[in-house]
Amino acid sequence: MIADVKKSAEQRMQKCIDTLKTDLGKVRTGRAHTGILDHVKIDYYGTLTAIPQVASVTLVDARTIGVTPWEKKLIGAIEKAIRESDLGLNPATQGEMVRVPMPALTEERRKDLVKAVKKEAEDARVAIRSVRRDANTHLKDLLKDKKVSEDEERKAQDEVQKLTDRFVAEVDKMIAAKETELLAV
Repeated sequence: MIADVKKSAEQRMQKCIDTLKTDLGKVRTGRAHTGILDHVKIDYYGTLTAIPQVASVTLVDARTIGVTPWEKKLIGAIEKAIRESDLGLNPATQGEMVRVPMPALTEERRKDLVKAVKKEAEDARVAIRSVRRDANTHLKDLLKDKKVSEDEERKAQDEVQKLTDRFVAEVDKMIAAKETELLAV
């Protein structure tokens, strides 16, 4: 039973790390990459749908993303969705393609992105600690139901804490790398 609690906690903490990796991937440096539009959604026949599911997203050059919708009538919706997203991009329609130029990062914008990255990191840490709290609560319930001894419960809580420390350290390492990447000119 204790092993199940620890395994579940570890899997949930790993999901927190995976989510952080995804979120950090959306934070752009000066270069264009197609993954930046993965979370931008448009209204597609009444359903919110991610842009890559209704269009082909390609790199035109190092600083420009090209979005070619599979249905021509979606061009306006795609352009509007990208413009209104929190990415700070200004797309332009060119024939049957929406071109999304990536503006060069100013020093101020880089610092704003670092702040955003730190907020993402703190959210990940909070999520990991929340998993720890849930695991500890579960362990206390096992103790209360007399399914484990006090020593086993205390030892398991220590192991859950070590897991937590390991995952928080991984978050810190990821954030430091992203900060370095953002501040490099």
